[in-house]
Amino acid sequence: MVLHPQARAAVAAAADDLPVTDPAFDIAASRAEARAAAAAAPREDVAEVRDLDAGGVRCRLYRPAGADALIVHLHGGGFVFHDIDVHDAAARRLANRSGLAVLSVDYRRPPEHRFPAAPDDVDTVLAWLAAEGAAHDLDLPLLVHGDSAGGNLALVAALRNPGRFAGVALLYPFLDPAAGFDSYRTAADGFAPEEAAWYWEQYAARPEDLTDPDLAPLLSDRLGTLPPTLVMTSEHDPLRDEGEELARLLAEAGVTVVGTRYLGQVHGFWRHPDVFDAAEPLTRQVAAFFQQHRLRQRHG
Repeated sequence: MVLHPQARAAVAAAADDLPVTDPAFDIAASRAEARAAAAAAPREDVAEVRDLDAGGVRCRLYRPAGADALIVHLHGGGFVFHDIDVHDAAARRLANRSGLAVLSVDYRRPPEHRFPAAPDDVDTVLAWLAAEGAAHDLDLPLLVHGDSAGGNLALVAALRNPGRFAGVALLYPFLDPAAGFDSYRTAADGFAPEEAAWYWEQYAARPEDLTDPDLAPLLSDRLGTLPPTLVMTSEHDPLRDEGEELARLLAEAGVTVVGTRYLGQVHGFWRHPDVFDAAEPLTRQVAAFFQQHRLRQRHG
């Protein structure tokens, strides 16, 4: 399918943006701009919203009434950008559509804090939940969710902590620092391969990190330990093929895996239901997947 008209318009609107690879690009200014835009955007009410200190890692909890499982949400942004404030509206939608609590994690970001700071922060949050969760009424079945770079971190969290999650949902995950798949050459609409390389350069502390399975999880020998996993890709996204390769590897390893490609769509559409008609159905797909596997864990 050609680019959906909504995706075509989004790509055109961003065509004149200064790329991250430009020496004049200002990371701090870009972060501030994203936070300001998020603060001005509408957001849904959730029964309970509060910030938590999870072992020294700032998190935000969204709990709908009656929630009986907890989704650990890891935001995208190329590891470098976004935070729990930028993802506030998206986390609220996920909580409300799923009926499950969402814990959004404000992990440390490069270039100030390079690998493995981010996955280590996720492990700190999981250790805090195990030790202190009951005191905060968070002794609940766990699921993990992430988009783009957050999909990488969600996958790594599940691989580092086998048996801890009832399900995993990965939205256009960022997995392959080698950029070795054809979609980098055939489907890079609005997300240039050199920009993808820049994000990996910010994240890795040393060249050898780029082949560490905790940074490049397609290289992991533990993929068969994953719980039921949903992998979503966008048709017009350089990351498309690496996500679909992950789905293939999981299926070959005997993992219960569902792979979905959203036709006509570009990277990053999930957070913008006001722009992309496909964003709301994707949120509902994730919600249904988590409901299905949370129930299986509970009653199976």
